[in-house]
Amino acid sequence: MSDDPQSPDPRPQSGSFDGPVHRYALRVFYEDTDAGGVVYHANYIRWFERARSDLLDLLDIDQRAALESGEGLYTVAEVNIRYLSPARLGDGVVIDTHALQVGRVSCTLRQVARRGKTRLAEATVKVGFISPEGRPRRQPEAWQQAFAQILQSSSQDFKTGPEGLE
Repeated sequence: MSDDPQSPDPRPQSGSFDGPVHRYALRVFYEDTDAGGVVYHANYIRWFERARSDLLDLLDIDQRAALESGEGLYTVAEVNIRYLSPARLGDGVVIDTHALQVGRVSCTLRQVARRGKTRLAEATVKVGFISPEGRPRRQPEAWQQAFAQILQSSSQDFKTGPEGLE
């Protein structure tokens, strides 16, 4: 695929911000499901990771450049996930991501997978910034500011998700 915007090739999927909430849409494919057409539980973690990576791209946080320059990268330190309702083959799913806390070395994010207004899974994820050797390291200041920008505009009621979420 070409990075040329004039290329006839399709562009990669990307999410968007709705205020302080990053929204990332996906569709459940056969590979995501078990033999009964229900999404395998580990795929929610994969989808949450994909949404977080897209959020970083939209915040102009270039993890690849930071890793290649020896600065460091984010890694997941903790995940607490709760499964609420199954997603099934062919479903459209949206992953909502919201910053809860931004520190010098880590960020805590809240993520909800939903089908329309129905919550499928919700997670609290703590990511830490580490050196290439795996030691905790202070996040680049610009990255902290990018997260703080969406944290400052965040609403207290995200725990219940978008308005009207069941």
